[in-house]
Amino acid sequence: MAEYDAEDSELEEIRMRKLLELQKKLEEERKRKEQEALMEARREAILRSILTERARERLANVKLVKPDLARGVEDLIIQLVQSGRLSPPVDEDVVKELLIEIDSRNRREVRVRFKWK
Repeated sequence: MAEYDAEDSELEEIRMRKLLELQKKLEEERKRKEQEALMEARREAILRSILTERARERLANVKLVKPDLARGVEDLIIQLVQSGRLSPPVDEDVVKELLIEIDSRNRREVRVRFKWK
């Protein structure tokens, strides 16, 4: 009977350690998500302050189709404004130019070759 008590207490101890580890991981994940949400809110506030309404609409439409492209252009706009190379408010025409430029850089040329036998 003493063997079972010792095994039970060991099992209980293992369960408690696993539970504590899981709780710690969940807490870390929650903190990470909060931090990401805070950073995204700051980013959106910056974009709201430097983009015109039409420019924000343009980026929102692009984000629906090509989220990576829109994110890259948003990052570039923030970087250009912070470095002083672009002055706010950034209008739709500038956004269009940047979208075209970034998209053309990322676009790969596709070649199809046929081998005739």
